Amino acid sequence: MSDASSNSLPYVNRDVSWMFFNHRILQEAQRPEIPPLSRLSFLGIYSNNLDEFFRVRMATISRVALLPGKNMRRQREHARELFTRISDMDSSYSREYEQAIADVTAELARCGIRIVDEKSLNEEQLHFVKCCFREKISGFTSPVWLKALHEFSRESDDQIYLAVALERIDGSSEFAVIELPARSCGRFIVLPDADGQKCVMYLDDVIRLALPLIFAGMGFVDFKAYSFKFTKDAEMEIDNDLHVGPVEKVAKAVSSRKKGAALRVIYDQEMPEPLLNALISKLKLDKLDTVKPSGRYHNHKDFMSFPSLGRDDLKYPVWRPVVKPELKGTDSLLKLVQEKDRFVHVPYHTFDYVVRLLQEAAVSPDVKAIKITLYRLARDSRIVEALVCAARNGKKVTAVVELLARFDESSNIKWARKMQDAGVNVVFGLEGLKVHSKIIHIDMTRGHDIAVVGSGNFHEGNAKVYTDYFMMTANPKITKDVQAVFDFIRKPYKPAKFRHLLVSPNHMRDVFMRLIDDEIDNARNGREAFIRIKINHVTDEELINKLYEASRAGVKIDMLIRGNDSMVTGVDGLSDNIHAAGIIDVYLEHSRIFHFCANGRDKVFMGSADWMPRNLDTRVEVIAPVFDSDIKADMIRTIDYGLADNTHSHVADGTGSNRLVETGNPEPFRSQQKLHDSYK
Repeated sequence: MSDASSNSLPYVNRDVSWMFFNHRILQEAQRPEIPPLSRLSFLGIYSNNLDEFFRVRMATISRVALLPGKNMRRQREHARELFTRISDMDSSYSREYEQAIADVTAELARCGIRIVDEKSLNEEQLHFVKCCFREKISGFTSPVWLKALHEFSRESDDQIYLAVALERIDGSSEFAVIELPARSCGRFIVLPDADGQKCVMYLDDVIRLALPLIFAGMGFVDFKAYSFKFTKDAEMEIDNDLHVGPVEKVAKAVSSRKKGAALRVIYDQEMPEPLLNALISKLKLDKLDTVKPSGRYHNHKDFMSFPSLGRDDLKYPVWRPVVKPELKGTDSLLKLVQEKDRFVHVPYHTFDYVVRLLQEAAVSPDVKAIKITLYRLARDSRIVEALVCAARNGKKVTAVVELLARFDESSNIKWARKMQDAGVNVVFGLEGLKVHSKIIHIDMTRGHDIAVVGSGNFHEGNAKVYTDYFMMTANPKITKDVQAVFDFIRKPYKPAKFRHLLVSPNHMRDVFMRLIDDEIDNARNGREAFIRIKINHVTDEELINKLYEASRAGVKIDMLIRGNDSMVTGVDGLSDNIHAAGIIDVYLEHSRIFHFCANGRDKVFMGSADWMPRNLDTRVEVIAPVFDSDIKADMIRTIDYGLADNTHSHVADGTGSNRLVETGNPEPFRSQQKLHDSYK
């Protein structure tokens, strides 16, 4: 199941490992002991992830597979082999996925929630649906004749479409396309109850029922509609014109993405061949593009917003964010941080503390300047509002905005312009280096400056579902280095020195290699040696090979890896001291924590970087040492709990089996719930 790396050590291709990861999400949806509405949500996450994977990774593989030239032969062959392998995995998982949908919908029906179609409505429901269409939906349905479409270059690829076959009494026919107005009307329509059961209907079927109204007066007597969706290449073409500003370049590139070529089509297998052929001709597919028959409904990412219908008993209970006693009063948060390092572990704690720190800094007379890096922002960002407030109060505010945060480019452009209008100094990162670090620097006139180092974005929405740490400190060892990172971003041509922070692309890779080497040296000299890491992705060959070396030397390595994992663990004489697992639960595991034994001194680091080449070599990332003993203990406990999880933790050994972890504890241990309970 593994691929040979450049030096013949076992290495799982990153895209294959991603498929293993997404399959873990599907496996959670297949578990009957999980509440059915939560299983439905996992199915939505799986579908959404897969769409993005095809837009980005499969699009890249496809482009490489079609590269011309004799000198690209090896790359083409490898890309085609990989494309075939992933396509086969996708087909296999798709069969599981369709069965999982059938199982979950059957379970919902047993629990009193039925998903009905246009052919199974009673009179009351039929009247309700027709009224709903006329009053709320009809204005959003705009058919386009298929023959009038030159191609689908301008149509969105995150929507569902109905291909409509219309027939007249004389036997002549027409084809049309209708985009489902799911954004405006919602994907699911709640109907009146029937026979004591809650009833829900796909918007697709509401449109099917209303086809005679949509095409009224045109002489058609038969109407049939078949759903389809397509995925486009998400690559953007960035203009290199030196006379065009960065914002204008990215805005133009986002527009070019909308016109990207289709590379994957999923369609209702009942669609008649003439209609399917007409669609495919308009989509202008290449020979490696995917055309896959499927069921009646697509875009199951909408399951993530399936109505709960008052049945909260059919999904995981909501865990409310815990209030931190030491931060809940009216005392100045700036002063509290100057007294002692503080931390927020979201979503267990509320992200409001980070917002509150900036809001206080915006009005405090003791603050003269604020600097922040922004990679992704919430739709209604209170972070931006605080920065705008600070600028209006005469503070010197600098915001480093990453314009190339994938799929958030347009949003970041909007926020950048708003901040610029308010007097914020907006910096657009570095050419060729994405600024992915999550840092804040607050320049104080009294007492030590303050810094925040995070593992996740300053994004209020993400902070409700992503597990992340935000460390707030006035320790000069950290604050001076954070200031130096901002200086490096502003003047990358000047030599940059960081005494305590691990910063990429400067020296993060080298420091991690040294830390692993220290554990190897300790193990070889009979001292205790271990490495414990919680991270999103591990695909960097150099670091993986170093971990193999550490394992051979006797270093005990335990890793919690949510996503891509290119290691092969448990190989005798190579990686038998490495244990890796991935937790799939209510929250998306996102924090990055690194714990090294360090001859009993417990060195702990946290921050924004994964162990991928892009994070170590082509992004500005920040990993900070944790000096405060309380924060260090909390992060170590988070890893402890994750490694003890035996209910939602899957083995990640490079084979794709994804079996549940067996810890030897006969009692169920669910790490996320245990963490939430411990904070309470």
